[in-house]
Formats: sequence, C-alpha cells, structure tokens
Amino acid sequence: MTTSAEATMIGSYDHLVVALSVLIAVAASYSALDLAGRVTAAKGWARGSWLTCGSIAMGIGIWSMHFTGMLAFTLPVPVSYHWPAVLLSYFVAVFAAALALYVVSRKEMSSARAVGSGVVMGCGIAALHYINMVAMRMAANCRFNSLLVALSVAFAIAFSYSALRLAFYFRDAEGVAWRKIGSAFVMGAAICAMHYTGMAAATFTASGIEPDLSHSASVSSLGTAGIISVTLLVLGFALLSSLVDRRFHAQALALALAQAKMELAYVGHAASLGELAASIAHEINQPLGAVVNSASASLRWLAMQPPNLEEAREAATRTVREANRASEVIVRTRALLKKEPPQMERLDLNEVIREVLALAGNEFVKGRVAVKTDLAADVPAVLGDRIQLQQVMFNLITNAIEAMHPVEDRPRELRIESTTDSDAVQVSVHDSGVGLGNENLDRIFRPFYTTKRDGIGMGLSISRSIIEAHGGRLWAASLSLHGAVFQFSLPKAHGAK
Repeated sequence: MTTSAEATMIGSYDHLVVALSVLIAVAASYSALDLAGRVTAAKGWARGSWLTCGSIAMGIGIWSMHFTGMLAFTLPVPVSYHWPAVLLSYFVAVFAAALALYVVSRKEMSSARAVGSGVVMGCGIAALHYINMVAMRMAANCRFNSLLVALSVAFAIAFSYSALRLAFYFRDAEGVAWRKIGSAFVMGAAICAMHYTGMAAATFTASGIEPDLSHSASVSSLGTAGIISVTLLVLGFALLSSLVDRRFHAQALALALAQAKMELAYVGHAASLGELAASIAHEINQPLGAVVNSASASLRWLAMQPPNLEEAREAATRTVREANRASEVIVRTRALLKKEPPQMERLDLNEVIREVLALAGNEFVKGRVAVKTDLAADVPAVLGDRIQLQQVMFNLITNAIEAMHPVEDRPRELRIESTTDSDAVQVSVHDSGVGLGNENLDRIFRPFYTTKRDGIGMGLSISRSIIEAHGGRLWAASLSLHGAVFQFSLPKAHGAK
C-alpha cells in the first residue's frame, strides 16, 4: 500500500514473529546472566572456553533477536538481505557479547568501567541493528528520523549499562532464580524497546530503481522459523551446559571443602602435640621405667649363687615387652605427625579468609554470630603454607566465637578486615565478646596459658609460632567498648605489588 502524495510505504508486523523475537530477547538475557557466573567461576583454559563459547551463543541470541524482529516487518515489495552485511552484524554481536562477559567476570566493576563498557556495548548493538537495516535490498528508499535514531542508541547504551550491572550482581547468586528470571524479562524488554524504536525511525518510500541483488538472499517463512529454532536450541544448549558445569563445580567445591576439613583436622592433631606432650612423656616414661626395673631384676637374679635362670628369663621377657610398648607409643606419635614438608606458595590472604569462613559456617550458626568482612581489593600475594595459615585463621575465629558465647545484651558480631601497606599485608579479627584485660594481652600467647575453663592454652601459642615462622607477627588488643581484636601481618611475597 502507498500514498500517492509521498509514495510512503506502510509496513506491517507479523505478531507471532514479534512475540518470538521477544522470547529470544528474554532467553538471551537469561543466558547472559547465567553465563556470567560460569565465566567468573572458571579459571585457566576453562575460563577462555566459557568466554569464547558464551560469546558465540550470546552473539547468536542478540543477533537473532534483531534479525527476527526485522523479518517480522513486511513491506509491499519483496525484501532481500545482503548476506556479507548480515554476517558482519553477527560478528558485531559476538564482540558485544564477549565484551559484556569479560567485564562482568572481573573481580570488580567500577562505575567508570561500567559506563564506558555500556557505551561501547550499546554502540555495538546499535551498529548491529543499523547494519542489518542497511543490508536490506528492495525497490524502496529508506530514510531515518534522526531523533528516533538517537533515542534508539540511547536505549541501547542504557540497556547495556543495566545489563552489565545486573549480570555482575547475579553472577555469583545462588537460589535466586526468580530474581534472575525477572531481570531477564526487564533486559529483554529493554532490547526490544531499542530494536523497535530503531525500526520506527525508518521510513520507506517507493523507488522505481531495481535493487542490486548480488550477494543477497531472501528469507522465507520457513527460513525465519529455522533461524528462531536454531537460536533457541543454541541458547538452550548453553543453559544446559551451564547447569551441568555448575553441578560439577558444586561437587568439586564440596570435595575441596571436605579435603580442607581433613587437612585442618590434621593440623589440629599436629597443633595438639604441645597439649599432649605431658601425657605422651608419661606414657613413654612408664614402659621405660619398667624396662629399667626388669633389667635390674634380671641382673640380680643372674648375680645369685647359683644364678636363678628362670627368674632372670622372666625379667628379660618383661624387659623386651616393655621396650616394645615404648616403641609402639613412639610409632603412634610419629604416625600422627608424619607429613610431607610444608608447601610454601604464593597465596592470596583474602582467598584463605574466605575458605576458612566457609569451613566455619556451622560454628557461626550455632553461636548466632553475624559475620562482616572488609577485605581490601587487590591484596598483594604472600608466601606461606595454605594449611597452616588456615589453621591460624580458624583458631582466631573459633576463639572469637567462644569469647562471644556469654554475650546476651548486644549483637554478636565478628568483623574481619585485610589491609596492606608498603611491605606487608595485615589481617584483623574483631569480636564483640567479653574482651581481654591488659594483663592478658601478652600472656595469652604463652604455652598452656588460657582464660577458658576447658582450654589447655596451646592454640594461640602455636598460631604465633606459625606466623613468626612465616616472617610475620601476631598480637592482640582490647577494644575500648566491647570485645578484642587479634591482628597478624605477613610480608609481601617477592615481586608482589
């Protein structure tokens, strides 16, 4: 249909295809939110694989939504598409998807980075849309309303910024599927608003010039259905892969936590050596004393005239038996402590803190303790034994929880901070417990000194020994109002910034 005055073509939309384009937009948005978490969780080559495959899948989703939205629009004249330009628009979509996944998988996303990335991504999506518009081949001229074009670009940038923020927020979220779905609907609606605003910016007028159809192809209804089907299959496969990977990652994490608990249990056994020293010495002294007595008796029986060989034989037998018992005590002690030498490696103390917090989760629940962390970003690496440093953190945290057990008139709060200066990394563990007297601030680190009724007094002593063996120091201070703070510092690893 045309108007004779301006020869303006009136287009129409296939409502079913429009609805399917909206479905693709929502599915692509949900995939983006889900894939962001996998890229963030992965490391090494797996991270690169997720980034690459995720970018391809998301790129297909973004491109298909726009192209399907264009196929939903029909004009009174046949329309073909210049396939090299359409292919170029797909690569633009992949670039925008790769940028989005890379940005949201970073440890931090500042406002400046979010805005800059949103502008670049938004301009890329707008470029994708208008490249597809330019790819149209038909016996008609296309003119654009500058105001609506600018509005569509603004929509694209705003959508991109919001999508980056939402993806960054939900990348580590678990158990909030309804929020992720709601965000996907919001993002999908924003994508569609940008696309159909861009379509509204175009005015088509009849032209008597035949279009150049070289390198062009028309898309039938069957082709449109194929594009939609393949897109939804690709996005579905991406979501399924993400789900499977998340399950495997959760299982691996559970195994790692179990292994970490076993390692901490071992360190706990080793740490109890000082506490058990007296009883072990007692166990060894008993058989050794019996050995001396039996050997002396054997000598006396042999010195008699005539020698009492039967009694001497029995005394010698007791000597051997008691010597074997002493040997067994030593073997059991060695079996408890036998371990490979400590593995010193470059460590992120923030990561060590998070691992111990995960292990101590049940203790926080049982003690009704609220945990707050203020961990400095980009903490430089330190050189240390991960298990030993976990043991120090675990000891400080459990001591803090126990110090807050008597507290009933105020919240039980545990705050853990990490800071850095020119040559060291410092960790502080604050509690709101009963506090420490000034006279105890140094004595609590002495072996066998304890302020707890059922304590033996070796945990802090061993913790200080571990920290000092790492070239650092451990100390305590009493807070002015309530509670205490334990702090330790470790030197930066060589070459750490």
